Amino acid sequence: MTGSDTSATRPAADGRGRIAFLGPEGTFSEQAMLTQPDYAAMELVPCGTITDVLHAVTSGEVEIGFVPIENAIEGSVNITLDALIFDHELRMQREVVIPIVMCLLAPPGVGLGDIDRIVSIPVATAQCRGFLRERLPRVEHVPANSTALAAQIVAGEADGRSAAIGTSLAGKVNGLEVLAEDIEDHRGNETRFVAVTRGGVPAPTGHDKTTIVVFQRADRPGSLLSILQEFAARAINLTRLESRPTKRGLGDYCFIIDLEGHVGDELVADALRDLKSKNEDVLFLGSYTAAGETAPRVRREAEVAWREANDWVQALRAEIPPTS
Repeated sequence: MTGSDTSATRPAADGRGRIAFLGPEGTFSEQAMLTQPDYAAMELVPCGTITDVLHAVTSGEVEIGFVPIENAIEGSVNITLDALIFDHELRMQREVVIPIVMCLLAPPGVGLGDIDRIVSIPVATAQCRGFLRERLPRVEHVPANSTALAAQIVAGEADGRSAAIGTSLAGKVNGLEVLAEDIEDHRGNETRFVAVTRGGVPAPTGHDKTTIVVFQRADRPGSLLSILQEFAARAINLTRLESRPTKRGLGDYCFIIDLEGHVGDELVADALRDLKSKNEDVLFLGSYTAAGETAPRVRREAEVAWREANDWVQALRAEIPPTS
């Protein structure tokens, strides 16, 4: 395993199971993970990077990895998406969404006017552009692998001019004071996290989401429309649609799709079957319990209608005499 944290190479001591997350102590990843009682009861394994988390799962060093995948302000966490699509064969098992409150953290005695250096993970800094432009327009930006590591760095250096962007918990753990709170650009900021394992699909709950990646056979007019029609025809709601480069050349893109429903649902399975047969490939990243509220009623009604139509077709086909 890469990075300074080597704890994921140790065997589990008590049979509780092990879960890796982006550390060190005090990250948003840890905060989100600890909202799940079953995960909180496992042996917690902090890792230095998102890549390290996923590698720990793939190599069998831990049973579960817990990683950020999407933010309400900055959108997808591309390093997570690309790793899941191109570098690992892992399945999503659950999603967790938490509100994100960004804090400006500094050692005691350091004021806002003393700061000329900000340390944080770039995705966090990007969520606070407005505050930084208005209050700290000329500061140096120093990247770190996580908000908690940024707090560690600032606390360790204690140079009187540096501050970190991170959680209030990271500040408390590292003896830093909160100079400003809620510094993100937009209220209602949230981050979505997913738990991944080496395989398996959780049983449907009626409150589920499925994530797939569709690779086109060719870039041609109407190719995206033909993909979307598979869902529209079955009244399957999409909660996310975006494109990512396939790494095979300029202009070659795949489509990442989150949809309401589970592969165990007849309608979803039927849509995936058609997509698989009509496109170059479909990568199934998982069907899992969705966070928050969804609208399963429309999906249930559509599935009932599909089942009734299927029964009607089967009854018609039953009238065809068998071939001799």
